[in-house]
Amino acid sequence: MSTHRSLAAGHTPAAGAAPATGTWSAAGKLPGPTYWAGAGAGALTLADGTVLMAGGEERARNAQDTAVLFDPATKEWQPTAALSVSRRLHTLTKLADGRVLAAGGLSGPYGGVSQPGVSSAEVYDPATRGWTATGAMHGARFAHSATLLADGRVLVAGGLAPRSALSQTALTSAEVYDPATGEWTVTAEPMNDARAGHPAVLLRNGTVLVPGGMTPIGRGLYAGQSFCEVYDPALDAWTPAGDLRSVRKSHQATLLRDGTVLVTGGDSPGLQDDWTYNPYSQWTTERYDPATRAWSAAEGMSTGRSSHRAVLLRSGRLLVIGGTDDATFDVGYQNAEVYDPQARTWTPTGGMVEGRWAFAAAELADGAVLVAGGLVRSGAAVPDNGDVVTDSTEFFTA
Repeated sequence: MSTHRSLAAGHTPAAGAAPATGTWSAAGKLPGPTYWAGAGAGALTLADGTVLMAGGEERARNAQDTAVLFDPATKEWQPTAALSVSRRLHTLTKLADGRVLAAGGLSGPYGGVSQPGVSSAEVYDPATRGWTATGAMHGARFAHSATLLADGRVLVAGGLAPRSALSQTALTSAEVYDPATGEWTVTAEPMNDARAGHPAVLLRNGTVLVPGGMTPIGRGLYAGQSFCEVYDPALDAWTPAGDLRSVRKSHQATLLRDGTVLVTGGDSPGLQDDWTYNPYSQWTTERYDPATRAWSAAEGMSTGRSSHRAVLLRSGRLLVIGGTDDATFDVGYQNAEVYDPQARTWTPTGGMVEGRWAFAAAELADGAVLVAGGLVRSGAAVPDNGDVVTDSTEFFTA
């Protein structure tokens, strides 16, 4: 059987591990228990230092229209204007002028695997604390990616849409939003590979890397991908960008200070080259070099994790937080660890107050990191075999 590194909530690192760095402390409550599935972080730090969270889903997977602001100065949560459309599995993108674009997603009560996405989009103005409808996308989508380009436009790519009454399909389509006109333009070429639930990273040269993701293979079943590609806004074209060393979904991808991209974790890789089967989340990481468009193995984390969050700190180090295990999806991890790209080492932090996955995370103006909401327990870890969603929030202080 394949080697597995499992770290449930409250696990003590093995003897000889590097000393913990940083601490966690409680930071109040959200208006209600909420989680944000998908690769996005679910939260954005605005120009005035407040943090905006909008949409998401609750225990029954119904989409939410609530939007809230966190003020680090007072450590208080306050409601702001609600979204005009409830959204989950949508994207939030901070525009160059400080406004925020909300695009796509699923709306309304949970509708099963055949629920259609929405094409609508709206913009939040921090000055008025209100949302205004903007141009709709050419195609409805959810579980897509959204990336602010160097020229101020926004690239939306991939996602899911209904295939039939019982199944979904992944999309190859992509389109670009122009904040100056409020209009969307379909890219001249679709992606080479259909994908959803994927991260997207703006590289230093202005292109966008999309590594891995998932594609539906049956009712409620999804396969991970290793295919990667890059969008070039100047050419309005997609180009293959090598393959991940392992298929990945529910992973994270982060641009490091040296211009390389680090991919962490993800769901089970499944059947291995040696015909062994690994059902657990991945502890391996890998690094992408834009100069060579090649992937190489990087240093492994202390544990396998899926649906975690990765936040680049102003020090240049990477904080990887929480997550869960693909084998069970039963318990959220309290564990967090910090990666030093220069030393190429991982160091554990103190554990979160509450273990969680699929939560919101954002770095604050003072360098602290805020996490909010998320799934805490599910499946066999819950008496009624449902989900436990939290309204708790907390800070990481390095």
